[in-house]
Amino acid sequence: MNPKNKRDNPLLAAGMVGVLGLNVAICMCLGYFVGSWLGGSKGWTVLGLLTGLAVGILSCVLLVKKVLEDTDG
Repeated sequence: MNPKNKRDNPLLAAGMVGVLGLNVAICMCLGYFVGSWLGGSKGWTVLGLLTGLAVGILSCVLLVKKVLEDTDG
């Protein structure tokens, strides 16, 4: 029998999903506020939201990549 790995916990996976969602939401909120602060028009706000979304997705990809590298053994 193989010993169980600490990373096989389903609560860890659920927590990771929550952190990823929170990460994207925070990046989008920051992008919204920065876009509103820069120009105040709808164009700047949308640009800030899209930039925040891109940064949030990129940081999630990097976070998942780091977690998966740690579990390879």
